[in-house]
Amino acid sequence: MNADGVRRRDLLAYGALGLPLAFAALPLYVHVPRLYAELGLPLATVGAVLLAARIVDALTDPLIGWALDRRPGRRAWVAAALPLLGFGMIGLLAPPDGAGALWLFVLLVLVSLGYSVASIAHNAWGAEVAPTSALRTRFVASREGFALFGVMLAAALPALLAAEGGEVGGLARLALVFIPLLLVFGLWTLWRAPLPASAAPARRPVLAGLGAALRVPGFSRLLAVFAVNGIAAAIPSATVLFFVADVLGATAFAGAFLVLYFAAAAASLPLWVRISQRVGKLRAWLAGMGLAVVVFGWAATIGQGDLLAYGAICVLSGVALGADLSLPPSLLADLLARDDTQGGGGSHAGACFGWWNFVTKANLALAAGLALPLLAALGYAPGATALDALAALSVVYAVVPVGLKLLAVALLWRWRHVLESASAPQLPAAARTPCGACET
Repeated sequence: MNADGVRRRDLLAYGALGLPLAFAALPLYVHVPRLYAELGLPLATVGAVLLAARIVDALTDPLIGWALDRRPGRRAWVAAALPLLGFGMIGLLAPPDGAGALWLFVLLVLVSLGYSVASIAHNAWGAEVAPTSALRTRFVASREGFALFGVMLAAALPALLAAEGGEVGGLARLALVFIPLLLVFGLWTLWRAPLPASAAPARRPVLAGLGAALRVPGFSRLLAVFAVNGIAAAIPSATVLFFVADVLGATAFAGAFLVLYFAAAAASLPLWVRISQRVGKLRAWLAGMGLAVVVFGWAATIGQGDLLAYGAICVLSGVALGADLSLPPSLLADLLARDDTQGGGGSHAGACFGWWNFVTKANLALAAGLALPLLAALGYAPGATALDALAALSVVYAVVPVGLKLLAVALLWRWRHVLESASAPQLPAAARTPCGACET
């Protein structure tokens, strides 16, 4: 039992599902394009199919959230989604002979649907299960901690599993490893995680339901800050391998740097929980953004062979990532808890997290869509050695994110009073002290 009254086993049981969900996400974005290109599909076809599937995926997330609010049983939604995700991953990563563009599109849509339903329901579950602001941060941190370990595991295994059969064989084995992980960690959450109190179904038509979520006090402003900050974080993700290869000249260490980054983020989660309890979640998130600004400002100054400096940058930027992962969803959970105390026609949690997922995916697309053409326009191409081209890469990798982070800081600071008042806990009516009782 922690000092705030929550059992550690409840935190772990809720967070456990984060591991297989994060494990599944990495192959979707990193390995699938190369896999199907090696199986004979033209790169242009693979790109078109991926774009179409991801548009479908992003647009369905708010609709999934709306549906979850009409039938709020979070555990049932997760249980229904996990088999679709598991079988879909096997079909996607171990395709039959002759699998073509249609197979790729259908399997991507099915896997993305299973992933989105499970992740949105899991996020809403965590927002609703904890009765206090501090506990909501702990539940989010547990989920994100498991997720970071899932990412590191998914990043390390393909190379280890590809000893025989090349990358194609390694990814097929990765799908088979995923199934027991999904069973063990999924059942841990489904059987052992505490359930939220039953929420009233939100009987709104789809457009009214999605619009009502955006009108939750403070949500649209929090979502705007989250979007700007998310693009700032996603640009380095889209360009890091180029930076490590061409600016640092350290391609062989790219995997180690990524593991260092994610491990630092996981280790920092308890720290951000404690900081948020001392200074508040909003100010703790501001501190995390400020750390990221300083660190990426440093990254813009390093060059060939600065491996120790970049290792330190990976650790510090990983710590800043811990704030981005744990604090914004917890702030959203506080907004939802405050909104629920004021009534309003049933839960908005599903629709809000549906919008949240939509913005997360849009951030990834926008980051690649902005960063890669900008690099080309500035004269950079992979493998470049010209000083101007490498300077352009450093600017896009480090300076552009700093500018976006500063914009996110400015927005969060400008709206701090609105967000803090919207997320402040509200006592039940019976617990409030009448003004007359305060008079002496």
